[in-house]
Amino acid sequence: MVSQQDIQKLPIDIHYNKLLDWLVDRRHCNRQWQAAALVVREKINAAIQDMPEVQEITQLLQGTYINYFHCMRIVELLKVSEANTKDIFGRYSSQRMKDWQEVVKLYEKDNVNLAEGAQLLTRNVNYEIPAVKRQIAKYKQTQEECVKKEADFTSQARIEREGFKASCKELGIVGKNIRSELLALLKQLPGIHQKLAEETKSLQPAIDFYSAFVHFLLSSSGDGSKTDVSMVPMLRYLTSHGNTTVYQWRTGEVPTVVVEPGLPGGGEPVATEEPQISWEDPGEAAGGDGEISWGDEGGEGQEEGGEIDWGGMDTGGAEDAGIDWGGDAGLDITVEGSGADQSQNGASAVADSRVAMGTDALSLFDHKETRDQVINELRELSGFLAQRLVEMEGENNVVAETIFQSAPQELQMRSVEEITDMVAPVDTILAQLTNNRMRQLYMLKASPKYVDRLTANLQQKLDQADKMLARKRIMIEKRQEALQDQRQTEPKLQVIIKKTKELKKQMEGEISKRYSDRPVNIMGEINLL
Repeated sequence: MVSQQDIQKLPIDIHYNKLLDWLVDRRHCNRQWQAAALVVREKINAAIQDMPEVQEITQLLQGTYINYFHCMRIVELLKVSEANTKDIFGRYSSQRMKDWQEVVKLYEKDNVNLAEGAQLLTRNVNYEIPAVKRQIAKYKQTQEECVKKEADFTSQARIEREGFKASCKELGIVGKNIRSELLALLKQLPGIHQKLAEETKSLQPAIDFYSAFVHFLLSSSGDGSKTDVSMVPMLRYLTSHGNTTVYQWRTGEVPTVVVEPGLPGGGEPVATEEPQISWEDPGEAAGGDGEISWGDEGGEGQEEGGEIDWGGMDTGGAEDAGIDWGGDAGLDITVEGSGADQSQNGASAVADSRVAMGTDALSLFDHKETRDQVINELRELSGFLAQRLVEMEGENNVVAETIFQSAPQELQMRSVEEITDMVAPVDTILAQLTNNRMRQLYMLKASPKYVDRLTANLQQKLDQADKMLARKRIMIEKRQEALQDQRQTEPKLQVIIKKTKELKKQMEGEISKRYSDRPVNIMGEINLL
């Protein structure tokens, strides 16, 4: 048999989520307790309007939901502050005390305090505390995302700036005044072209070797009509004449006047000498400012209106201002020799003045067609030399050896090392002409719009880097705001948890009183707080 004493020692375990139902089922509380709780709340709202200035009371009334246990503590504090209102019968005449004593009595009636306390526990554990924890977790997640985005924006800004610096370094500019620096690059092209023209002289052995090889093959095949074919003519011309104008390359004559095309930046064409074509007789000094002389300009036969004197014909009396052909007289037309002589002299002046204009005024490296021809011939020469190296370094080819037995000494005596030395300058010049910087320079010179486009592309890299840094600053501000909110919310969570644990102990004590002080344990997640 279990004694009554043993029963008193058995604890009463109640899950916090079932506490309210447990109290109602055991008739500790009325099912309509909420209506009574509304009356209690109205009394509390009225009572807190007139409170003494006691620090602990002020703390109790701030930031928390006032329950039965708060009211009990307020009554105890009022017993001290309102002690002078106590009469000889132990009753208080203070209205404050009367109001709060009435609130306590309403709570204790039908155990409304237990029902409200059970509801507060359930709400705090199931809703209030998880909501605050989720809010704090959200603040932490926001900070982590901001830190990640800060790193991403920093990396993107660094990539954009490094790309900008790399592009500027490749172009050979500083990047402070992009457009002006790009236009200034065009002034470097003549020097670069001059250097390339000097380096092409080192290609002469490779060109001679290639030409001799092709001529030998053509002559050995019996096709004598093709033995006079000139291989890589543009490279031959560069090695002997340098980077001349297209006009000189095309005509074989050095121009006396070169009218250079305008620059992309808005520069005007520049002429080394302005051509002057004279249609006058070289022996006449008073022919006028480049005007055409039609014969006698003494002034006797010239009318005021600039009309032509037709040789003594009187037109003053003609009513219809027509031409008097002299009645029945025959018409004699005499062609003076001075006009024909002047035409011949003008044609001679044009022939003597070799004017290079438009694309003819460009150098061979500046003109796209001739530059492409240079590049193609360099690739042709490089491919030939590379193929010869493969053939010479490979296994013995009986057919090739047989063919080259009758070849000239300059073809038979070439070693692998010599061919390798020929390849190096060809590939070097080809790389210099086709690298990205030279392509950019040629496009800058060819198109004014490309200058603006390249300037915009470079500026866009800087703008994008600045935009990334601005976004980074926004993320820093957002992270700091989230951190501040987290610091403000975490104390609230601790207060709610602390109040919930206190309410749990108070509820366990109140329930224990109704079961002869048997131990009561409110179970569940509330113990994990």
